[in-house]
Amino acid sequence: MEVQRPRYLEKLIEKKDNGRVKIVTGVRRCGKTYLLFELYRKYLLSCGINENQIIKIDLDAISMIKYRNPIALNNFIRRKIKNKEKRHYIFIDEIQFVEEIPNPYLDGIGEKITFVDLVIGLMKTPNTDVYITGSNSRMLSTDVLTQFRDRGDEIRVYPFSFAEFLASYEGEKRVAFDEYCLYGG
Repeated sequence: MEVQRPRYLEKLIEKKDNGRVKIVTGVRRCGKTYLLFELYRKYLLSCGINENQIIKIDLDAISMIKYRNPIALNNFIRRKIKNKEKRHYIFIDEIQFVEEIPNPYLDGIGEKITFVDLVIGLMKTPNTDVYITGSNSRMLSTDVLTQFRDRGDEIRVYPFSFAEFLASYEGEKRVAFDEYCLYGG
């Protein structure tokens, strides 16, 4: 069953290329990754964006574990930005997995480097549009928007409404309601 999320997709579309980081938040399993990696990606492709202009990083995948270091992640993304003339769309899923590390240039004293530093640096790169997802309590709080110092737009995603569920359900409405009540959105 493929559920379309037009309300959330429209929010992403209207914020596209606005110079701010798009912060997609919501509880676990509500569809943040699917919205970004599938629905929004398909939208970008339909607008003529090439697949190689979309950089997807899924930080909860074991194959991406080394990129939980903000410096390693920054280097990885910047190597992917091959064509400086074209805009690149950077999707980082589960950004809260990026670890805080000591600044290696300050000999262990001073500030730590966090995902906020990474994202702000990417956002300031002229040919990028940055999208992040997160679902822990830190990402769901208003603190995350404060950390981006008015440089971020939050798109809060909720589990499927019954209308969204029903639109994709292939069967009787009453059975759909029973399943929705049993399994939830």
